[in-house]
Amino acid sequence: MPGPVTSASSAAGVPTVDLNLLRTFVIVYRVRSFTAAAHSLGLSQPTVTAQIRSLEQHTGRQLFTRLARGVEPTAFGHELAGRVAAPLDTLAAIDSSEALGGRAAPVRLAGPSALLGARVLPALAALVADGVQLRVDQGATDTLLEELHAGEQDLVITTRRPRGHACAPVPLAGEQYILVAAPAWAQTVSGSVDGELCTALRRVPMVGCAEDAPLVRRYWRTVFGRQMPPAPPALTVPGLHAVVAAVVAGAGYSVVPRSLCEQQLADGRLACLGSGDEPSLSELFLSQRPGADANPDVVRVRDTLVAAARAWQ
Repeated sequence: MPGPVTSASSAAGVPTVDLNLLRTFVIVYRVRSFTAAAHSLGLSQPTVTAQIRSLEQHTGRQLFTRLARGVEPTAFGHELAGRVAAPLDTLAAIDSSEALGGRAAPVRLAGPSALLGARVLPALAALVADGVQLRVDQGATDTLLEELHAGEQDLVITTRRPRGHACAPVPLAGEQYILVAAPAWAQTVSGSVDGELCTALRRVPMVGCAEDAPLVRRYWRTVFGRQMPPAPPALTVPGLHAVVAAVVAGAGYSVVPRSLCEQQLADGRLACLGSGDEPSLSELFLSQRPGADANPDVVRVRDTLVAAARAWQ
């Protein structure tokens, strides 16, 4: 098992070093970038560079290989991170708990906006009522993973499996996306002469989050086995909640997560144009910051989400 931070330094044959240098090293190790580490730590990049250089002088070994973009740990860098990262995470958790008067620190959780409201927050409401403090944020997968590696999040939910094993991603569930429209548009499509849905939909305005309509494009490719029609969206809006609202109002059709529109389907404000059992178009993964389980509430949130995900399928 890894020894305390001081013994890690002694094992490397060097004097005990400033913990701040080791903390900076661990952040750089996790984000693989001096620039990203500086942003996370609230330091300038030259300061981060100087701290890493100082630590390299203490150890007498190179810690990182500089790349065109970012850095790659050397063999010794991997070894040192393996010895000091966990003890530093534990110290950080203790410091946070003491600052809160012995209470567990708030759990920092982030994920896709649409999923948070439809699935995640309802699953965690009972924990909040039981005293768990949550700080929830939203964002795209790449951004969330950068924040996780930088120590800014405890848990993140992503729509693709993160690379590497440092954050131990756990598969949660598949996310099913369905083709929907208001009932009036659904009747128009169902009355098409050739009965081919993808052809009939060319007569219906498309609603999307962006000009390239990635969800509609993916649905066409996966379900229909062909490229999306060349016509761009008639309406683009920021976010899937706004897409659902626009489609309910009769603006046209779109592809959205089933979890986001189950109530509208149930009360008849939306109609599913496909078979209803389309394959999942993306997978959800839950990743945890190394050392975050020193906070017992992080473990409670993680286990609750894993259990709740069984009902999301």
